[in-house]
Amino acid sequence: MNGPPDRASANAAASPVRRRPGLTRDQVLNAVMDIIDEGGVEELTMRRLAKALDRNPMAIYRHAMDKDALLDGVVELVIAAFVVKPPDNDGEVDWEHALRDTAHTFRRAALAHPNVVPSLVTRSLSGPLALRPPGMLRPLEELLELFMNAGFDEHGALHAARLFTGFLYQHLLHELQERIDNPDETDDVLRLGLHRLPIAEFPRLRSLAGILATYDGAAELDEGLDIVIAGLRSQLLTPDPPALVR
Repeated sequence: MNGPPDRASANAAASPVRRRPGLTRDQVLNAVMDIIDEGGVEELTMRRLAKALDRNPMAIYRHAMDKDALLDGVVELVIAAFVVKPPDNDGEVDWEHALRDTAHTFRRAALAHPNVVPSLVTRSLSGPLALRPPGMLRPLEELLELFMNAGFDEHGALHAARLFTGFLYQHLLHELQERIDNPDETDDVLRLGLHRLPIAEFPRLRSLAGILATYDGAAELDEGLDIVIAGLRSQLLTPDPPALVR
C-alpha cells in the first residue's frame, strides 16, 4: 500500500508551471546588433539569433518575418541617433549649426556599429519612400522641416536634405575604408596594407600613405560640411533667376 505523498511532491504538483516571459522587439534587435557587431551581417541567421536568445526559432518570427526585417530593425536603431535640432522657441533656427551637430552626433553613433553602416546606407535609401519603415523616414522629415524653416522653398529643401544625407552616408562609408590594416606597424605603407598594391599601377595612392595614415574622420567630416553648407547657403541667398520670356 502506497503511503501519502511527501510534502515536496505535493507542492510541486500544486505549483503551476511558470512560463518564460515573451520576447520583446528590443531584446530581439539588441541580440541582432550583438551578432552583427561581433561577426558582421553574414553571421546573422534565425538559428544563430534563436540560440543567442535561448529560444525556439519560431519565437523570433513573431517579431520579424525574415533576415531583411531584422536588418531593417537594427538600421532603425542606429538611425534613431539621426536627430535634427528643431527651431528655438522664438522660431529662430541656426540651420548650419544644426547640420553640423546632427552630422557629428550621428557619425559617433553609426561608427559604434561599423558592421551595420553598409546596411544602413543601402537599406535606408532604397525602395519607394512609402515602403520604408517610419524610423528611416523620420530624419528626412526633420531635415525638410529644418530647411523650410530656414527659408528654402519646397524644392530647395528636398534637394538640400538629399544632398546632406548623401554626403553624410558616403562620408561614413569612406571613413570605414580608411581603417588601419596593421596598427602595430610603424611604416605607413605597411600599416595601411598598401604594400599589397603593385607600385607601378598605384604610384599616387602609395605616395599618399603618410596622409592616409593620419586620417581624422571628424576633421574630414567638418571639411566636407564646410563645402556642403557653403553651397546650400549660396542657394538660399541667391534666388533662381527669372525664366526667360520668349
